[in-house]
Amino acid sequence: MGRVTRRFRSGQLRGTDPVLITDAPEDPEKELRRREVRYVAMMLTRAACLVGAAVIVAQQPWLWQVWALLCVVGAVLLPWLAVLIANDRPPKKRRAASPPGAVAAQPALERREYKIIDADE
Repeated sequence: MGRVTRRFRSGQLRGTDPVLITDAPEDPEKELRRREVRYVAMMLTRAACLVGAAVIVAQQPWLWQVWALLCVVGAVLLPWLAVLIANDRPPKKRRAASPPGAVAAQPALERREYKIIDADE
């Protein structure tokens, strides 16, 4: 499918894709779903490594020790990596830091005379 375009008064063609006008974070449910899919994909790869290692050891093809070792290393490292990646969240957006010594422009409070009420009066 092609991109839908629209002609504006200025004569320019512009896409109808929405423009991001906020720096709101991603929807937490979508973020969780994306991390779950990544985790399941890595665990399926681990299962394939285990099955592959068993088949390689049973068949003993040329350089089978190297292939079996690679499969075992993958089967051992993938769960650790999967948990790290699944628990990772998107980085926080950094705000521009003010230079040292810079003070935010804040209006000073005006000085006023206040009436003091004593108990003697």
